[in-house]
Amino acid sequence: MKLTRKIQRTILAIQLALIAVLTPGIIAASDHDDGEVDIKGRTLNLTDLYVFREKDQNSGAADGDLVFIMNTNPRSVARYQYYFSTTALYQFHITQVGDVNSAPTGRADIILRFAFSPPNNRGMQAVAVTAIRGGSQTTTKTTVNNSLIASTPLNSNPVLNTVPVGGSNLTVFAGLREDPFFFDVEQFFRVRAGALGTGAKVGFKQPNQALDFAKGYNVNTIAVRVPKAFLQAGTGANTFDVWSTVSIRDGAGGFKQFERLARPGINEALIVTPAFLEAFNTIPPRLDLSAAAAPVRQEAVATLNAVDLLDNRDNVDANAIARAFLPDVMRIDTTKASGYASATNAQGSLIGGRMLLDDVVDITLGALVGSPVSDNVSYNGTPGNPAQGHKPLQPSFPYLALPN
Repeated sequence: MKLTRKIQRTILAIQLALIAVLTPGIIAASDHDDGEVDIKGRTLNLTDLYVFREKDQNSGAADGDLVFIMNTNPRSVARYQYYFSTTALYQFHITQVGDVNSAPTGRADIILRFAFSPPNNRGMQAVAVTAIRGGSQTTTKTTVNNSLIASTPLNSNPVLNTVPVGGSNLTVFAGLREDPFFFDVEQFFRVRAGALGTGAKVGFKQPNQALDFAKGYNVNTIAVRVPKAFLQAGTGANTFDVWSTVSIRDGAGGFKQFERLARPGINEALIVTPAFLEAFNTIPPRLDLSAAAAPVRQEAVATLNAVDLLDNRDNVDANAIARAFLPDVMRIDTTKASGYASATNAQGSLIGGRMLLDDVVDITLGALVGSPVSDNVSYNGTPGNPAQGHKPLQPSFPYLALPN
């Protein structure tokens, strides 16, 4: 992947700015975990979004199926049953994109919505799946076999629900899985501090010393296998913009957006003022470039400029940021192999979606300097280093490793 120097600098700054929102005792990275507050419990906290062609994860999968994965509930400890909120809506938003080089509109042509009932005595939650497409809304609570759509309780075989929606069959999984994210957050903070002159200059730890902060934790996963034809809905689109949201009740009988996430390292990484971050999380992507959001963008640019490590000759180009990263959506061109760094469009925006093993930190740093650079944390870990290593991914849907 070749990127312009401006875009390279922007991507690096995004990754380095991940640590800018650290508060004492709380880790925030790639919007992976922005902590719990009185009004925001773990169940409402998005961690990561993954979108990929299934055949790129499993060569035996049907051609044309996509997999969407939304993870929530960071720092879920091992051997404990966590549940999805019964008062929130978990949603995937999808835009049908006609031209892969076009700017994102932030318009949701399709919404896949998930609502959960209280758990039964077996720890299973019933799930209502709502599809909004082409101006019509349908809610389905049963599978093709007329059984309830259900979550998977801890220590159970995965419940894979075949759900009829809009003339297609979706496959839905909801339950605990091991958190697939991997990153040496603490050392990254030290590297950043040294680069900014606020600490000793250091490099990344060696593989036998690097620490993966997500090791051993679980997340609540919603995974959906979706036929591309369902997403196209007769449009012929092969490219899609995707983002995830969590909405909560607004006190007036409706719901309001409370959290959103698309690309790793955008809102949590670049926006450090709590009020701005809260505002960013509550607006749709189509407003990211609006006049009302200008103060938020200005802070994002300031954050990028503060960690401009390559040289001091000029500042980060705000227009380049807008073209490459805003509106904040994850674009996937389904005519190409999936992968966070597999391809870019004419604006320098990443268009390969994101797969489970994509190392967003190493990909970014490698693109910057043109040669491999690593925080020396990998999904599989380093032999002899117990602070790294995740369980193997599962060979079939939903693919994430079994929970700890």
